Amino acid sequence: QVQLVESGGGLVQPGGSLRLSCEASGSIFSIYTMGWYRQAPGKQRELVADITTGGNENYADSVKGRFTISRDNAKNTMNLQMNSLKPEDTAVYYCNARRIRSAKLYSYWGQGTQVTVSS
Repeated sequence: QVQLVESGGGLVQPGGSLRLSCEASGSIFSIYTMGWYRQAPGKQRELVADITTGGNENYADSVKGRFTISRDNAKNTMNLQMNSLKPEDTAVYYCNARRIRSAKLYSYWGQGTQVTVSS
């Protein structure tokens, strides 16, 4: 079991920046692929970015060049630096931890943090 707690959301003007953090507990953080997902009202949850145990990063096309994901295995934390924010980035952002063991997917979610981009 992994417990995930997000922080850092809020209201920001277009063009501004926010830094989201996810703190994990309850299991060995370094064995999980970690990711950020978001869900806007009336839309499906979508992948924003993820980072593997080896540090390989993957981004949605809509955030490439603006967002940066990082992880600190020693501190059991993952961050998402969001720059040049746009109104369409408004959503609830969720932290996710996942791994596959014996062909079974283990996936855990945080409670989410609201990001609102508006003037």
